[in-house]
Amino acid sequence: MTLREINFDGLVGPSHNYAGLSPGNLASAAHAGAVSHPRAAALQGIAKMRANLALGLAQGLFLPQPRPDHGWLESLYTSMADAEPHIRAAAMSASSMWAANAATVSPAPDTADGRCHLSVANLMTMPHRSHEWPHMLRQLRLAFADDRAFAVHGPVPAPFGDEGAANHMRLAPSHGEPGVEIFVHGRSGGRFPARQHIEAGKAIARAHRLSPERVMFVEQSEAAIAAGAFHNDVVAVANERVLFAHELAFADRDSFHDALLARLPEAILIEVPDSEVPLADAIASYLFNAQLVTLSGAEPYSGPDTADGMALIVPTECLAVASTAAWLDRLVAGNGPIRRVIPVDVRESMANGGGPACLRLRVVADPAAIDPRFLADEAKLDRLAALVERHWPESIAPADLASPALIADIERARALLVEHMGLPAAI
Repeated sequence: MTLREINFDGLVGPSHNYAGLSPGNLASAAHAGAVSHPRAAALQGIAKMRANLALGLAQGLFLPQPRPDHGWLESLYTSMADAEPHIRAAAMSASSMWAANAATVSPAPDTADGRCHLSVANLMTMPHRSHEWPHMLRQLRLAFADDRAFAVHGPVPAPFGDEGAANHMRLAPSHGEPGVEIFVHGRSGGRFPARQHIEAGKAIARAHRLSPERVMFVEQSEAAIAAGAFHNDVVAVANERVLFAHELAFADRDSFHDALLARLPEAILIEVPDSEVPLADAIASYLFNAQLVTLSGAEPYSGPDTADGMALIVPTECLAVASTAAWLDRLVAGNGPIRRVIPVDVRESMANGGGPACLRLRVVADPAAIDPRFLADEAKLDRLAALVERHWPESIAPADLASPALIADIERARALLVEHMGLPAAI
């Protein structure tokens, strides 16, 4: 097998709206009730995917889920016409666009059976996301149907909350070598809920048949959750042997760092001090909700003399916050592994609380083993952009969510997308 890291982005759906459904997500709360722009949001996401391809990265995509979710409404014995406003909004949520919450992924080099394992996230902490997993599981089982290469698992059961790869990191000498998998959980975040339960991480590690010697369970700091870091990927990101994190990301950073270096001595820890980038600035700019990637053809970084090969793909908001902009300038001026900073415009997603890293799920696998309908190239992205231009709503105001005409337009747009991609109507 030829193993590559593939970023699967969630295509922003035609129901993208700002209902403010996510307590603890400061951006989502701040924009609750604002007018959203689904067409622009989807085109921004496609542009990000296109930029990844231009960097030589492998790119995949997941479809937006059916909205409104009539099956979920039926399970609550209601309908779009009769539901209370908060239930109606939850049924219309487009938050499956944040593919980092789709699943947790363990590549084949880490697993006892030599297959890539994926466990769909239950997302049970938030009602508007709790009904995503059945639709996501169908996509995962279709995209990764080759059971010689993949094992796709159902969700961890309640009451153990699991929010997928947003609370999972992997460090390894290179993508294709055995690594250390880090499951990050929370306990308390003041008035905000901690969404990831340690028992969920333990269950997934067992399901994925990971060696206990190469697994870590790490607690996210209460300060980070209380400040608005509702997922670990708002304060930390890892790639190959590099961990890039805020000083206040973890409850016991010293013990975590010591344990990580004991398991992976070649790990490189890049920590941003709170004195240089206050936690509030890091969260407002989504500095760490970035894609830290190894560029195509680059060798794994092993020291200052190694050809540089890592880039940090950040939201443009990072350049608008003085502390993060200055820190990124210092980062690329040094001789560490991250030599390029690439800003991307995903402002529609950012306004709802999701940056570049939220929009993608990282899968290390052989692309040849994946259903090609879920893989992207320039021509496919061109066709998707044209379809979005024609059929995605230009804007949605909160009052529009009850509009039968809007609902019909959203359902028609997704049906055309499914047909265009040659996928079964029931996906």
